[in-house]
Parts: sequence; structure tokens; C-alpha cells
Amino acid sequence: MSVYASSAQGQPNAALQQQQQRHQQRLNELLDAVKQEFDYAFNEASNYSKVKEDYDLKCSQQTAEMQQIRQTVYELEMAHRKIKEAYEEEILRLKTEQTGAPKEQRRAAILDAYAAQEQLSALTVIDKSQYIVNPLEKNSHVKEIPPFLSDLDFVKANPDFKKQTPEFYVLYNPALKRELDVDLMQSLDHSSVVCCVKFSKNGEFVATGCNKTTQVFDVKTGALVAKLIDDNNSAASDIEGDGANAGENGGSGVNGSGTPQGFNVNGDLYIRSVCFSPDGKLLATGAEDKLIRIWNLQTKRIIKILRGHEQDIYSLDFFPDGDRLVSGSGDRTVRIWDLRSSQCSLTLSIEDGVTTVAVSPDGKLIAAGSLDKTVRVWDSSTGFLVERLDSGNESGNGHQDSVYSVAFSTNGHQLASGSLDRTVKLWNLEGKADTGIVEMENETQVRDGVDAMYRLIILLISEDGKHCKLYARVGPYFI
Repeated sequence: MSVYASSAQGQPNAALQQQQQRHQQRLNELLDAVKQEFDYAFNEASNYSKVKEDYDLKCSQQTAEMQQIRQTVYELEMAHRKIKEAYEEEILRLKTEQTGAPKEQRRAAILDAYAAQEQLSALTVIDKSQYIVNPLEKNSHVKEIPPFLSDLDFVKANPDFKKQTPEFYVLYNPALKRELDVDLMQSLDHSSVVCCVKFSKNGEFVATGCNKTTQVFDVKTGALVAKLIDDNNSAASDIEGDGANAGENGGSGVNGSGTPQGFNVNGDLYIRSVCFSPDGKLLATGAEDKLIRIWNLQTKRIIKILRGHEQDIYSLDFFPDGDRLVSGSGDRTVRIWDLRSSQCSLTLSIEDGVTTVAVSPDGKLIAAGSLDKTVRVWDSSTGFLVERLDSGNESGNGHQDSVYSVAFSTNGHQLASGSLDRTVKLWNLEGKADTGIVEMENETQVRDGVDAMYRLIILLISEDGKHCKLYARVGPYFI
């Protein structure tokens, strides 16, 4: 009896031990699986961390390399300019020397130089004629400029298509249906030459720049809203962007008082450019002293000063977000400024002085006109040259003189440019071809508030993008 009881008691204990062993074995297997998963995840994390470090290193290296390339290109441009100037001086000297030499001696020297060049050259002589566009063929691509209103006789014109007052006269195009009436709203007197004019985004205010003074007027009433004068000559140390940031903005050229070196604070100081911010709360001004001042129109005080340009600032335009500003100067540069940091974020150098700049409605493109007869369009983020619109293309449809005004259409697909060649061109940025040419009044200069000492020209694109408006003053008349 006792043997049976002992045997019956031993069987449950053995079964329990086997079950515990199976559970322990299963637990060990699960722990091993968890350990393997952890090791795998740890290795993956280590690999990702290493890849991220490599990627960050490559990005920093690429960024540094791009900065170095940009600096190298800038230095090469500066060196190119110096070499070009040296060559021009040498050519002028040689021409002067040759002018005094006998004709036969000059001819022999030229022939000897060509012969020596052909003997020493290891390159194949290329027939340049196949790469040169025939001027006659080039001109055949240029669209014929239509007759301008100046060809019409004002006295003999139909009374329905003309309007005359003691201050101005208007002559409407008889070939088109008259859909508007022109009248003089305000006459805003100034004590000195008016160099620039700009409307606010909502059209309620207009700003003008003259000698040492920027004025803001109410368009409807003509009342003077603000008169902005920098009495301190930008020497106040509490202005954001002054002092410590001067060097970061591309070189100061400023003396201890905060005034650009070589500038006479007691002389004239013409305000060459003005521009309202998109919300109308700020006004940017550019002047002969190479400084860009940002004014708070509510307090009528300067809140920022942007330094870096080396010559007069002829044009300004805000980006749609209001946080950035583009400027064009006679120092042959277009600069983009970050107003939050008061620093220049991008500098674009060209061959000649910049007279006008404009930002596309979406802020992705910036356009500039210059004294070298060229309109350039860049990507505002990268500084990549998107378009170069000049007479160097096959069609030869670029401007023939300095470009003084550019304006984007509301959709950003077209660009209007005005020039001293008495034409306004409408460019299709997608196809790099002008869609039309409008001839201007004879001897009228196209300028966007740059230098209106005797003529004031404003080039505008209508809000619907269908019309290009050009306002010119010729003598006592407005056209």
C-alpha cells in the first residue's frame, strides 16, 4: 500500500519538473530571440548613425566647397576686371604709339605680328565667319517697331482721342477703343530734384526720394504722411544692423562716426531708390552714401541699416514674404538681404552697373537691368543665372542701350524692360524671346525713378497682367 502511494506521488512531481523545464527552455529561447533582436536593432542604429555622420560630413564638405568655389569665382572676376583694365590701357598706349609711326612701318609691324602668331600657334586656324551672324540676317529677325503716338499731329487729332490742360496733354491711340480717361490727381511739390517714386502695394501711398529726404504722401488727398530724414547720418549705435554687423554685411567702408569713408556729410545726399514692404509698414531707401535704411513708417525711425555696397544704390524691391530685400548698385552687384539678421545672404556680380531690380510675384526669381544693355534673371535661392536677355542671341532682339527699368507680370511668366534705346520689351521667360516691342517718344529715356533730374519714367505691369503702362515726362508734358 505504501509502495503504491509513493509511486503515485512521484509521477506528479516528475511531470511538474518536466513542465518547468519546458517553460524554462521556452523562456530561454524567447530571451535569446529578444537578445538577437536587440543586437540587430543596435547594429542597425549604429550603422544608421555612422551613415548619418558620413552624410553630415559630406554635406559640410560640399557646402564648404561651394563657398570656396563662389569665393574663387568672385576673385577670378575681380582679377579679370583688373587684367581687362590693364589690357585696355596697354591697347590705348599702343594705339597712341602707332598713330605717331609712319604708315608703312605700322603695316609691316602688323604683318610681322600676324606671321609670328601663325608660326608659334599649335592650334588649327578656325574660320570665324561660320560663327558670326550676318548683321543683315540678324536684323531680319528683329520685329518692326510700330508707329508711336508721337507721329500723330496733336492739333489735327480727333477731339475724342485727345485731352489737353495747362499742365499736361493726353493723346489716345485712335486705333484702339478708348476705355479709360487720364486726369491729374495730385501735383506733389518738392524742394529738390526727385530721384525716385514708388507706390505702396495697396496703392494708397506714394514715396519719393530727393536730397537727404524721403517723403510719403497719401495718393487720394496729396497730404504729406511722413517726412523721413536721417539727422544722425547713420551714426546711432542703437540701430539694429549697425556697428558689429557692418563687417558681416560684406565690408564696411565706414569711418568711426558710422558714415561711409570719403562721403561728405555736409554735402548733398540724394535718395536714389525707395520701396514699401508688402504690408506697408516698412520703407526701404537706398542712397548715395552706399547705405540701405529700413524705416518704420509708424514711428518714422530707422530700425535697420544694411551695409556692403560700394557705390550708389539705384534700385530696391522686397520679396513677397517681407523678410528679404534685393538691391542693385552701381558697384556692379545685386545683393539679397535677410532682414531678420541684417546680413547679405547672396551677392551676384555682373559686368556693369546695376540700374534696376525686381522680384517675381512668387519670390523665386529676381531680374536686373544694367548699363551693359542686358536683362538678367536669377534663381533667388541658388543665384543660378536662369536667363540672359540681350542682343548676343541669334535673334538679336535685345536692347541696344542701357536698361533702366524691369517689371514682372502678375503671373511671373513675362518680364517687361525699358531702355535708353526708346523701347519697352515684353519677354517670355519660358521661351527667352520677346513677345512685343513698343517704341517710345523720341529722345525719351526709360528710367524707373533712378535719375529723374529732367525726366521721370515709371514702368508698370497692370494687376491683370494684360497691360504695360509707361509714364514719361517730356518737357512740361506727360505721355
